[in-house]
Amino acid sequence: MAKVTSVQPYLSIDEIQQRLKQTVGFIQVQRWLVIYNAAIDPRPASDIAKHTGLALQTVHNLISQYNRQGPAALEGPGKGGRRRAYLTVAEEAEFLQSFRELAITGQVATTREIQRALEKKVGHPVDKSMVYKMLQRHGWRKVVPRTAHEKSDPERQAAFKKTLRKR
Repeated sequence: MAKVTSVQPYLSIDEIQQRLKQTVGFIQVQRWLVIYNAAIDPRPASDIAKHTGLALQTVHNLISQYNRQGPAALEGPGKGGRRRAYLTVAEEAEFLQSFRELAITGQVATTREIQRALEKKVGHPVDKSMVYKMLQRHGWRKVVPRTAHEKSDPERQAAFKKTLRKR
């Protein structure tokens, strides 16, 4: 028989239900459901994992964190994040401001120039894909001139070429 999983009584069951109702985000709600299940009906972690749709190890980790740190353990940011970023988002926006000013005045800001300036600022080589991701993060898009005007008429151009006097 598996070990019964229970939680420390940091919060009453009513308080846990209140947190469940106030919580936004699927992952956050799942975390509180694990604690709620362990509080109202202590049973093996494998049963709680089946009912909440989480892995057994995740249930063990969540209950362990809750028992050690209390409710604050569940209120973190969750999964994801930029853990290996060279610059913060605010620093990136500040860095791109000079290139934005160039682009507004009609000059072309290429990724190669941005990459070189970023490498100079960071102090080591940076991959080109990182520059593209940074530009996308800040709402930049690739603007390329059209090959032909949108209102052009190829038939009229061909007729004009035929009637053009040669010098």
